[in-house]
Formats: sequence, C-alpha cells, structure tokens
Amino acid sequence: MGELDGRTALVTGGSRGIGRAIALRLAADGALVAVHYGDNEAAAAETVALIAKAGGRAFPVRARFGDGDAVDRLLEGLTAGLAEHDQDGLDILVNNAGIHLAGSIARITEEEFDRLMAINVRAPLFVIQRTLPLLRDGGRIVTVASAAARIGSPVQIGYTLSKAAVAALAAPLANELGRRGITVNTVNPGVILTDMTSPWTGVPEAMAGLEAITALGRVGLPEDVADVVGFLVGPQGRWVTGQTLDASGGTYLGPIPPEA
Repeated sequence: MGELDGRTALVTGGSRGIGRAIALRLAADGALVAVHYGDNEAAAAETVALIAKAGGRAFPVRARFGDGDAVDRLLEGLTAGLAEHDQDGLDILVNNAGIHLAGSIARITEEEFDRLMAINVRAPLFVIQRTLPLLRDGGRIVTVASAAARIGSPVQIGYTLSKAAVAALAAPLANELGRRGITVNTVNPGVILTDMTSPWTGVPEAMAGLEAITALGRVGLPEDVADVVGFLVGPQGRWVTGQTLDASGGTYLGPIPPEA
C-alpha cells in the first residue's frame, strides 16, 4: 500500500517539468491526482497516461492562470473530476504553476511585472482560498517557489520578487490552518533540467558555471524536487509547517574551495 492511498491531490502546472514529476510521485504513492495545465493539453494527457500506465489514477484540469476566470475554471474542473472518482474533498494542494522572466530593473515593464504577479502570486493565493472548503483536516499545502528568492540575481528581478512574495504565504497560513492539522510549506528549487531552463542548461558553458556554484556539483532533476514535496505531503512531514525548504543542491551557498 502507498503512503497516500485514499488521498486526493491537486498539482498546478502538473503537465510538465517539476509539476509532472510531482504528479507522478504523488500518484505512485497512491493519491488520486488532478493534473492542472494551462494550454498544453497534449502534455497533460501524456502525464495522466504515464500515471495510468504505472497503475495510478489521475485526471486533467484546464485553467489559464492570468485570465480573470481561471480559478473558477480550475474549481469547476477539480470538483467535476473528483466527483467522477467518487471523491468530494482534497487532501493535498501543490502550487507549482509559474512563469519565468529574465530582465534587470531597467528592462522590466509594468505589463511583464503584472503578468508575473498574476501567475506566480495571485493565482496560488486564490487557489488556496478557493480550495480551502474542499481541503480536509490533516491536509497539506506546498508551494514551489525558487532559490532565486535568496540568491538575488539582478537579471531576474521581477521573477525574484514574485517568488519571494509567494514564499511568504507559508508562515501566516500555517498559523491560521494549524489547528486543523493542515501543514503549509514552501520548496525552493534551484536550476532544474526542464524545458523552461533549456535555454541555459543546453549551453555547455552555462551548465559548467551552474555546476561550479552548486555544492553537490550538478544541476537538479525534477525528481529531486518531487521527492522533497513527497516528504512534506506524506506522513513523515506531519511536524513540519510554516517552513521554506531549499531544494537546490546547495546552489550559491558561498565560495567553494578547490579540490585538494
């Protein structure tokens, strides 16, 4: 039996990259997983098919974060999908959907910043608000932010602000929901090998530079982050709440001495 047998989970941005790895992990642990996606229906269908092939259960949910009715569409799809599987509640919410934007303070526009905040901050905030009536006591909320919030790269200032803002949700929500046994945490990945990071990770010189500033000497895989999320939403994570866990392999912790 899996640790999450009988549980239900929603993973936003669950069709690709880190989100797909999280959806696969939670399904492998026994959860029924709602795989949210924005536009890439084929990727969502592939994720659901991969879960089914491995013996798990999942269904897709479409909502374009940034649109005015996105959270309404998400809730409609989520409740319909749960009902089709004879479920009426949610046990796990993973806020993973997000976008990246490179640019210094001199180059970022108001329109770009507004879109970053709408998708990276506003969407997870109101997804939490709207799913709380479905979230059962003892539930789990995990938000995937970014190690960029502590590294402070000047060439991604808008992205850094958005991820720092969404990470700040954990502590106040943990205090509010703790009496219901609900934990709320944030996971901060570093650079992970996904299609979103391929413009950098596909360049050998860039990869070498990233590996050189990472204590564990490599760039992360989506499964590295999924395992951290799996811990937080599983029974072993019951006593961890209001925290931000760095899942970057020790990216940019300080000077790394040369090998002896």
